[in-house]
Amino acid sequence: PLLPVVSNVTGGIAGPGLLCSADYWVRHVRATVRFADGVRALADAGVSVFLEAGPGGVLTALTQRCLDADPDAVAVPALRADRDEETALLTGLARLHTAGVRVDWAAWFRGTGARRTDLPTYPFQRERFWPRPAALTGDVSSAGLISADHPLLGAAVPLADSEGALFTSQISMQVHPWLLDHKVGGTVVLPGTGYLEMAVRAADQVGCGRVQELVLSTPMVLDDKVPTALQVVLGAPDEEGTRTIAFYSRPSDATDGPWTRHATGSLAVAEHTAPFDVPVWPPADARPMPLDGTYERTEYGPCFQGMRKVWIRGQEAFVEVALPEEIAGDAQYFGIHPALLDAVQHANGYLGVGSEDNPLLPYIWNGVSLHAGGATTLRVRIARLGDESVTLTAVDAEGAPVLSAEALVLRAPSVPRAPVATGGQEPVFRLDWVTAPEVKPTEGLRAVTLGADVFGTGTALPSLTGLTDPADAPDYVLVPLQGEYTGTDAGGDPAAPGTDVPGAVHTLTTRTLELVRQWLDHDRFDRTRLVFVTRGAVAAADGETVRDLAAGAAWGLVRSAQSENPDRFVLVDLDAQGDVQALLPDLPALLATGDAQFAVREGAVRVGRLDRLATGAGLVPPVGVPWRLDTTGKGTLDNLVLAPCPEVTQPLGDHEVRIDVDATGLNFRDVLNALGMYPGESGPMGTEAAGVVTAVGSAVTGLRPGDRVFGTVPGGFGPVVVADEHYLARVPDTWTQQEAASVPLVFLTALYAFRDLAGLRAGESVLVHAG
Repeated sequence: PLLPVVSNVTGGIAGPGLLCSADYWVRHVRATVRFADGVRALADAGVSVFLEAGPGGVLTALTQRCLDADPDAVAVPALRADRDEETALLTGLARLHTAGVRVDWAAWFRGTGARRTDLPTYPFQRERFWPRPAALTGDVSSAGLISADHPLLGAAVPLADSEGALFTSQISMQVHPWLLDHKVGGTVVLPGTGYLEMAVRAADQVGCGRVQELVLSTPMVLDDKVPTALQVVLGAPDEEGTRTIAFYSRPSDATDGPWTRHATGSLAVAEHTAPFDVPVWPPADARPMPLDGTYERTEYGPCFQGMRKVWIRGQEAFVEVALPEEIAGDAQYFGIHPALLDAVQHANGYLGVGSEDNPLLPYIWNGVSLHAGGATTLRVRIARLGDESVTLTAVDAEGAPVLSAEALVLRAPSVPRAPVATGGQEPVFRLDWVTAPEVKPTEGLRAVTLGADVFGTGTALPSLTGLTDPADAPDYVLVPLQGEYTGTDAGGDPAAPGTDVPGAVHTLTTRTLELVRQWLDHDRFDRTRLVFVTRGAVAAADGETVRDLAAGAAWGLVRSAQSENPDRFVLVDLDAQGDVQALLPDLPALLATGDAQFAVREGAVRVGRLDRLATGAGLVPPVGVPWRLDTTGKGTLDNLVLAPCPEVTQPLGDHEVRIDVDATGLNFRDVLNALGMYPGESGPMGTEAAGVVTAVGSAVTGLRPGDRVFGTVPGGFGPVVVADEHYLARVPDTWTQQEAASVPLVFLTALYAFRDLAGLRAGESVLVHAG
């Protein structure tokens, strides 16, 4: 050849005369395609750009996989099935051009009037220019909503049967690109100050002047492509006007997915104002602190680098913060911009609240009131309350009050979890058998039966070794598979008492495996299909059950063999009246569709398809109040409900602990409880859980807010529980919350069995075996 050609037969560059023989082209049709070897041969010869000249991009994808080790290699399709020819080819040429290939653009654009033009000469100097949406929210009134006039809250939803309130919106980084600058552990998350800002605005909307408490439990991970759907749920006011508040989110494209709860709290009517007792700014006796390199040790982008100056005086810090110029114009839309308030917390480390090696993030806000909105700069006094808590007051440059917080409890950041994938929970599928398409039968096919001729083919083959001449090989070799069940009362019925089902499964799968191995050892008959025929091995119709369990196991074995050798085996399951002979003429066309597993029911051919299993509507939590899983009547799981449990918000007893639940253990005891089968007093469902302490009783000394704990927790199937401190323990640092929640009952059961039932004493041993 004039140009070097790589052979798909040899996997190397074709030598002189190789392509000129008939034998080569026979091998080219029948032998294995050594595509990967050919691509590597081209790469070894210095080729780094590949152009697929064909109707699609299949080979382009394969080429890229072969070149994973070479990040500079480029593979481009000339045409794409989903694009018109001109667009596809122009896109391919552009990619070749950017890869360094010389393209004759004059020839391409000849006759179009296109001409070269100079690029603008404006020096952008690598500055950041935030695109501003034309409007913060669209017209939501047509959807029956009321605009919340807030960038994050979106719209308010009037509730017909409740004095509560609901705010709904979508948080998009296309609308709020400044959020991209807030990263924790390499992941973009909504800043904790964002929840507080929304809570303050929501409180204002319903006539509350103070965020009494706001507990941040789970980070909200944001996707730069898929907006996050947000709901802020406010409960009805109690006698004092106090309301609950909760934040939930899920990816906007996960319309059937679960909602994740991120924060809960309460809103009070009365506003709280703390004095800002700093007559001179900065105080004369305060010591200025260097800020050099402060943000070099963080992942924060420019929008969250707002700390300007810090002074220290004993256990107090005096801080100046300002919004960066590119987002300062957005301050007018917020009560207090989350990036501005977030910058205040960067000074906590100067007071020994957290450190460079142990950074702390907001966890619980207490007694927060906003006195003025729209600030772009703040002067803030921070006072240390403890190792992980501070109080703060903020004023503007003229000394007017802006914000006060009685307490801010901080804790180490948890590892942000990625949002639920598209579609919410991982979908559950079932195998559904649908009617196969009508096909044109093929005449003149020949089949033989392995063993006795139970299918009436006219030819019985004692064993596979009876096939000797590939030229005279049949189209199909039919192999009947049927379990042989033995047992005292079996009578051949696998469902009868005493049947040796495991023995039948072992016998039939062993025979099937041997046949598969024999068939694959001889590729001379690769044009003949080995067809395994069963009856009742699969449940292919409504109400059917698998009657032949051994044959069902053999089906599974052959399916595995099919995945590795897709053109060698066929599976056919018949009903009691089914005739495999009637199916044979249709097999070639059916196999051409890619199916190789068939069920024949009442003469109709069915093929297996994965069908998404509907998970039902799910349980809806009550609005504005804590809840837990309960039942309206024991005896069936259909009676499960999420029932209100306002008692968990009542004042704590001396030794009680309030916990935000992160994970709860599901035990057989809970199933028996729901079904009404548990002996004795069952109590509420949910017995073990792990979470984070949010409040403790007056006599509790071993635990404090922010501690991760686990233990036996009655009523643990809910977001908030109250438990006795004596039944709780701290979660070891190396355990996840899920691991901790699975520990209590298992190990207590083992302890009870050894100590109380077995009477195990010190010095004795227990042999644990699997026999």
